[in-house]
Amino acid sequence: MNMLEVTGLNVWFGSHRDRVDAVKDATFSVGQGESFGLVGESGSGKSTILRAITGLAPDWSGDITVEGTKIGKKRAKGFFKTVQMVFQDPYASLHPRHSVDQVLGETLHLHGFKDIDARVVKLLEDVGLGQRFRFRYPHQLSGGQRQRVAIARALAPEPDLLLLDEPTSALDVSVQAEILNLLADLRAARQLTYLMVSHDLSVVGHMCDRLAVMKDGEIVEILDVDALRNMNAGHPYSQHLLKASL
Repeated sequence: MNMLEVTGLNVWFGSHRDRVDAVKDATFSVGQGESFGLVGESGSGKSTILRAITGLAPDWSGDITVEGTKIGKKRAKGFFKTVQMVFQDPYASLHPRHSVDQVLGETLHLHGFKDIDARVVKLLEDVGLGQRFRFRYPHQLSGGQRQRVAIARALAPEPDLLLLDEPTSALDVSVQAEILNLLADLRAARQLTYLMVSHDLSVVGHMCDRLAVMKDGEIVEILDVDALRNMNAGHPYSQHLLKASL
């Protein structure tokens, strides 16, 4: 069974003369346990697809199905126990006045967990921080540490599908590989499914099994990672991206 199916997805902003069509007729599926990439230049609609799935982009049409259940305009309460998102900017995604303990503890409480103290400690260990970071605030953490906290927060509800929106692009190059390796390890340990947005083909080649290439809001080609590594793309735009990545 597919974890995620997106069929004929259109996403737009504004209306009438001010309407901007950000995603046009996007169709793809992500198998259970698969890591699937969305690649393309800035403004191609990659992140907008993630926002439509989570309900952050309210104006959309088409079908989005998660674990066999078609989702509507409003997300059911249980949706966010299945689907979580890690945002691009770890500086903006954490509340500056909330400690790591508050960030994780409130998320666990919101999703109905009881043994919160033990779970907070386990989450911090799982993302390579440990409990010494539990009562620190975001300004006391490096960018990589903040992103680890953001990943821990996304893992707290024990989701099956993680949406990763350029999870390393705001980090120093020296830290990026650490976060990608952490995500790869977590996927294996927790049998997670990933939908990852990136403009960096080397990241997608490292993390993903298949990828969709986007241009001007449309998916122009779906490739497996072997085709990517062998520079074997069919669409001229995909070929252009591959050549530009050399």
